[in-house]
Amino acid sequence: MSFFKRTIRSVPIDNKTVLIRADYNVPQSKTGAISDDLRIRASLPTIEYLLEHHCKVVIMSHLGRPEGREEKYSLKPVAKRLSDLLDRKVIFVDDCIGDKVVQAVKKAPTNSVILLENLRYYTEEEANDTAFAENIAKSTGARYFVQDGFGVVHRAHASTEAITHFIPSVSGLLLEREYVTITGAMEKPQRPLIAVMGGAKISDKITVIERFVGIADKIIIGGAMSNTFLKYKGHHMGNSKVEDGQEKVLDSIYLAAHKKLDTSIDDFIILPDDVAVASQISEAATRKNVKLGNLDEKDIALDIGDASIDRMVEEIATAKTVIWNGTLGYAELPEFAHGSARLALSLAAQAETTSIIGGGDTADFVLKWDGKGGESFTHVSTGGGASLELMAGKKLPGIESLLDAPR
Repeated sequence: MSFFKRTIRSVPIDNKTVLIRADYNVPQSKTGAISDDLRIRASLPTIEYLLEHHCKVVIMSHLGRPEGREEKYSLKPVAKRLSDLLDRKVIFVDDCIGDKVVQAVKKAPTNSVILLENLRYYTEEEANDTAFAENIAKSTGARYFVQDGFGVVHRAHASTEAITHFIPSVSGLLLEREYVTITGAMEKPQRPLIAVMGGAKISDKITVIERFVGIADKIIIGGAMSNTFLKYKGHHMGNSKVEDGQEKVLDSIYLAAHKKLDTSIDDFIILPDDVAVASQISEAATRKNVKLGNLDEKDIALDIGDASIDRMVEEIATAKTVIWNGTLGYAELPEFAHGSARLALSLAAQAETTSIIGGGDTADFVLKWDGKGGESFTHVSTGGGASLELMAGKKLPGIESLLDAPR
């Protein structure tokens, strides 16, 4: 697919000061060390392209949800990691507006990389405040704004939407790749297309599930979400987490499926036949496989069961495209990560299958499982909510506000 917005390849970027919105909201350990640098690594192609064109590169991002200027949310460790990955000095500025930024950009030579401090130290960022955005634009003196933070483009914030009113704005290479890959798989997939949906809540993924009912060849449901589906189908789920009040949503999903299919709905929306349970959620919990109908009152379903895993693997083996969003169990505990791990293994072993991994918890899981930085899969998305909304066919403010590509 072609991208409908201008990119850094379609504007005269040479020798300019360029402001990038990256998404460096990376997970950190309790000591503050970066535990997963996927989002930093994913930003490198855009930065390197700009350096090849002799740009002065200024980068802004957020990290976490600070209340005021909290040191633990400083982007200084990100500057160090980015410097290591680029093998060049990254100038860190401990603010994102004002004279410190003005002077740092002015003094930096061509081909410099400058990282500004956490945007969310200012409440104006999430408020999409135009004065704050204008201040960023003036402080950096940027000739172009490059949106490359896919994980934030579903939000209308000062650094994603308001900023585009003050600087000509185009897409970076990461954003373009995310959009083309995900949209292409949704609109023109190699078939069969199997969607694997997990995670906790149906309410978070209603529009995505509804869209998959229309375009997927099969949908596999796991995670705590499957508990809600199974209860709706009349199964006793013991003490498992179930999302209340979703009956009308599920009525609508199954009605749409019935209108689409002549075959069995249970072969289209595939639910677990068995589940892995424990009486508590803890490291000490022991995995026990239980067939549906045999759960005790104290049983908590924490993963799909062994028989369900085997069926899932058989189904995945037939797929040409797999889109996976949401872990299939309580994957933080190894005993209940079996379903997610087997799915990851199946996809990694099927090089001919296009495998697209949704961001957020799913991406975090496969990156820890993979050991190859996600290279075992066709595409590991850097966006959680953004990838869901794009899959659902929604317009994303941080993309819509960019300059249109010429017709």
